[in-house]
Amino acid sequence: MKKNPSHILISRTDSIGDVVLTLPVAKFLKERFPEMRISFLGKTYTRPVIEACIYVDEFVNVDDFLNGTTYSEIFRPDCIIHVFPVEAIAKRAKQIKIPLRIGTTNRFYHWNTCNKLIKLSRKKSDLHEAQLNLKLLSPFGISRNISCKEIESAFGLKRIMPLQKEFLMLIDTKKYNLILHPKSQGNGREWPLENFISLIKSLDKKRYSIFISGTEKEKRILRPLFEQVGHLVTDITGTMNLSQFISFINECDGLVASGTGPIHIASALGKDAFGIYPPIKPVHPGRWRPIGRKARVFVLEKDCRDCKNNPSACSCMQSVKPAWLKKVLDEIAFS
Repeated sequence: MKKNPSHILISRTDSIGDVVLTLPVAKFLKERFPEMRISFLGKTYTRPVIEACIYVDEFVNVDDFLNGTTYSEIFRPDCIIHVFPVEAIAKRAKQIKIPLRIGTTNRFYHWNTCNKLIKLSRKKSDLHEAQLNLKLLSPFGISRNISCKEIESAFGLKRIMPLQKEFLMLIDTKKYNLILHPKSQGNGREWPLENFISLIKSLDKKRYSIFISGTEKEKRILRPLFEQVGHLVTDITGTMNLSQFISFINECDGLVASGTGPIHIASALGKDAFGIYPPIKPVHPGRWRPIGRKARVFVLEKDCRDCKNNPSACSCMQSVKPAWLKKVLDEIAFS
């Protein structure tokens, strides 16, 4: 086999935020090997994020890969990088004889399915998730510690679809357009709805145009917010597919959320990304904060393990004051 593969398949089949933080892997590979073809193995719902990245040549659906409809003479990667380890994917990659199969030593099944093992412990590391992903590039001579500052410009979200007119008309170019994304589909610690309500009430409506985003399923959970401040916001929950939501974020100025996918999309697009995090490992901002030139994190300065086994009772998230965000927002919006 050639020293360096000409076609690499990056495997990351979990959530939107995880996928965003994996896109720099494609950038640093392209930077070192400009002619390399890069495919990205992911789930259907993350496809718009992957296809928006200029460093990825094609999206590969994980179901197609597993059932054999993808692999052919045309689609023939000579390397797979298991950024997010999945046993079935690892077994399939070996079965179809992808020559170079890179995984970590932490998964027992990788010892039988991968032929290049990287010693990498995410739980014990002080590095950011995006930095940890890049550690898997050491077989290609990319072994230095890449800083978060370098990663800021490595997402490549440049293939943005035009925003449909009905959504574009919601943007007020004379105001600071702010998206609040209160829920996380259960994927992270969440800032309480009452804090979002307080923040909304505190912001000057002459200067801010506020949107509430979320899935259609989350609309019911958000009902208490709409009952109190519905007249002060625009409800966009469940109105857009992911591709249009990316475009909408790109047209807005800022986004507030906990550690969930949209906060990483906003920061990768270079928007004001205001992330609210707990101080507890491994979900603390050191590991999961949004990376971007205009990203900011709000976290209680406390060494806390009080709610490790009960995330819904996270007092550290509750203690992040709406006034903290208002102060920073006003400094940016009024500058």
